[in-house]
Amino acid sequence: MSAARKRVAVVGVGTMGSQAAWRLAARGAEVVGYDRFAPGHDRSAAGGETRIFRSAHFEDSRYVPLLRHADALWEQLQQETGRELRRLTGCLLMGPTDHHQMATVLESIAEHGLDHEVLDAELLAKRFPQFRIEDGDAAVLDRRAGFIRPELTIQTAARRAEELGARIHRYTTVREIVPVADGVEIRTDAGSEHFDTAVVTVGPWVNDLLPDLPWEVDIRRLISAWYVPTTDAWFGEERPAFIRTAPTHFYGLPSPDGVSVKLGLSRALHRPAGDPNRLDREVAPEELEIFTELIGRHMPDLNPDPTRLSVYMEGYTESSRPLVGPLPGAENVVLLAGFSGHGFKLSPAFGDIAADLALDGTTPRPIDFISTLDRAEA
Repeated sequence: MSAARKRVAVVGVGTMGSQAAWRLAARGAEVVGYDRFAPGHDRSAAGGETRIFRSAHFEDSRYVPLLRHADALWEQLQQETGRELRRLTGCLLMGPTDHHQMATVLESIAEHGLDHEVLDAELLAKRFPQFRIEDGDAAVLDRRAGFIRPELTIQTAARRAEELGARIHRYTTVREIVPVADGVEIRTDAGSEHFDTAVVTVGPWVNDLLPDLPWEVDIRRLISAWYVPTTDAWFGEERPAFIRTAPTHFYGLPSPDGVSVKLGLSRALHRPAGDPNRLDREVAPEELEIFTELIGRHMPDLNPDPTRLSVYMEGYTESSRPLVGPLPGAENVVLLAGFSGHGFKLSPAFGDIAADLALDGTTPRPIDFISTLDRAEA
């Protein structure tokens, strides 16, 4: 059967699923998407108005070729739809000069020739006075970086997939994915439908839908908080996103409307989410203490009383590397899961890789270090 005639189910039309549906439909596949809510909902990991895009990577330089592929696809999706999904404002990667992540990011930049600028503590304090600089601090300004609009992106990618012929079943929960001899059956409350292949991108529901998954995906509850500046420094000519590596890892983005600054925390500071169908969306006052401490130490001109709070979920693997590839024992099921907080900026690339795997069984992209076929993780 030719790739153009394959029937492919996309289970979960969110961060990864909307992009996979777009890339599959663009290649002429017959695409049917299923989502327990609807594209762009705020019950998973995609909400919060903004997410960071960056070219440089703290964790592993092997992501950089995938980031470059994602970069090109971000531009393509914007051109095809006429929507501004991403704005390149730069991203400051800050921390002590002797911290291992600062060394890793510089190695990544040198290896791949990325557009950047190194700022010592004196220059950083002068150019970006909104940050309190500590002894030994430095920063790398990743110029090919900025923010992404997550909710708009998901709805736009899903709509583009539908324009190209995809069908999306909204508010339809998939109860079971059953590999069969000639493909896959997708079972919902409305019945069963047969496909040649399925792409599973259900985010925090991965353990519910695939309870026998041989890898652990730890679902965490994360908080985003918005704070209003008391000075104009945050909204000057340069408005980069930012990440601080140490002593506490956190990130932030000036809001596009020029009113507030969004802050978020790292995995270690998120508590387990529990049942993803019963996410606790209330934020207790004691949960804000870490934000208050970070503001006092690093960003003293932010009013420490938040104006907005949101709660989401993300899935993490033990290695913080995602699971990308065929489900063990079910070659016609392509899994994308456990992106460990690093997925959104890469989502067009992973959607394209999912399309490769679903239609061709392989991909030309360098994914050996994250492929389910090569995982040593138990």
